[in-house]
Amino acid sequence: MKMDSETFGIEKGHGQEAIDWLNEKAKKDKLKFEARLYGEEIETQNFGTFELFSWIGDVQVARKLVIKASKRFKIKVIEGGYRTKDKIFKMSKQDYGVVRKGDKVIGHLAFTAPMLGGKWKVSEEELR
Repeated sequence: MKMDSETFGIEKGHGQEAIDWLNEKAKKDKLKFEARLYGEEIETQNFGTFELFSWIGDVQVARKLVIKASKRFKIKVIEGGYRTKDKIFKMSKQDYGVVRKGDKVIGHLAFTAPMLGGKWKVSEEELR
């Protein structure tokens, strides 16, 4: 399934090296995936600050690569793109994510952003 997401993140200070590695790994393994930083950071109370990145490609590939990057660089990552099944009209976009350190899920995040433009914000966070 081809998708994209803007609520994936890499622990601050590791963004560019992790994105470069993700893209090289995908290219080497001939996977449908391409990521880029877009200059936005998100701060959490429990997990620190993350550099957000967007990607296009296969969602399963994205999730697997992000976990591998977390292990390789020993960093926390946000694996976003989880949505509720509610079809309710809202004034803002919503998205959900998990915070991982390697294979371990260490928390959950809820994001909101205005429907037209605007930055993602963490609306809720939960330690696991």
